[in-house]
Amino acid sequence: MEKSLDIKLRNILADPTCEDFIIADAKDGDMGFGVAAPGMSPEPTIYEYGTVVDHRNNMREIVEQGLVDIMLMSVSASEQLTIEERIFDDSPVTPAIRANDTSDIWCGLSANYGDQPSLPFRSTTIDHAQCGKAECDADERSLGADLGLYSMTFNNDATLDREALQAYKEFRIEAEQKGFRHFLEVFAPNAPVQPIADIPRYVNDCIARTLGGVTKAGRPVFLKIPYFGPESMEQLARYDSSIIVGILGGSSGTTHDAFRMLWESKKYGGHAALFGRKINNSEHQLTFVKFLRLLADSEIEPEQAVRDYHGELSNMGLSSHRPLEDDLVLTQL
Repeated sequence: MEKSLDIKLRNILADPTCEDFIIADAKDGDMGFGVAAPGMSPEPTIYEYGTVVDHRNNMREIVEQGLVDIMLMSVSASEQLTIEERIFDDSPVTPAIRANDTSDIWCGLSANYGDQPSLPFRSTTIDHAQCGKAECDADERSLGADLGLYSMTFNNDATLDREALQAYKEFRIEAEQKGFRHFLEVFAPNAPVQPIADIPRYVNDCIARTLGGVTKAGRPVFLKIPYFGPESMEQLARYDSSIIVGILGGSSGTTHDAFRMLWESKKYGGHAALFGRKINNSEHQLTFVKFLRLLADSEIEPEQAVRDYHGELSNMGLSSHRPLEDDLVLTQL
């Protein structure tokens, strides 16, 4: 089965003004948030958070639903679902893994790594993503995921940023040699060593500088960046139409925050959204994803989507995290 991601990438590159929009469910949080990654426990228990089993069950359900284009996982989850269970074989959804885990994503509740300048690091390898072991034979590379998320954080320090660029260069070369695609995540500076006057422009400049030295064979298939607003999004999308720009979701916020962010980023040139906590911490993940898809396909407006989402929760007998009027408030844009 041809994956919806591949169809949309082809369409967007052929016509950057097309309506195609990529949605990824970012369920790789076990590489950043530790035991909090599954979200709240689905059943009454003395424990606040769910388990790995709960987390992977949510992945299975969303893949079966078929409305997202990418399921982003840790390599351990992908080994189970992609290699062993083969749940993606007859699905339009593309499996992807987090290919590196820089120190600024180590966000467990008991740590403060995020307050320190980002350092490059990779827990996994491309071979482990592709076949589940340290060295793959040529015919084994198609067993697992052929797509990974690589993340970078620039902090306006020549030594640290050079180290990050060098690590990315080494990854790109290995990925090209092994037939492994990637999409590139660039965070806002998490602990800038020197002041930065205009962070959105700084991030855009870093992306343009980074990719200026990369040929087509090694380029990311798309970008994942914070949504800084219309001007920054339009600037990057207009700069080079061969760079497909997508946004990351960030913290949960209100339902209107999530729906408006996706809708607005598309309006100003974005073609992808990768939401982790916004999906994971929703009242009902399948219904939340359903409305993300309706928004991405321009079939509904954000405020109405919030109202209809609450209506469907009520019909299912589920309580919302906040009253409708509170959930209509925008807190992140």
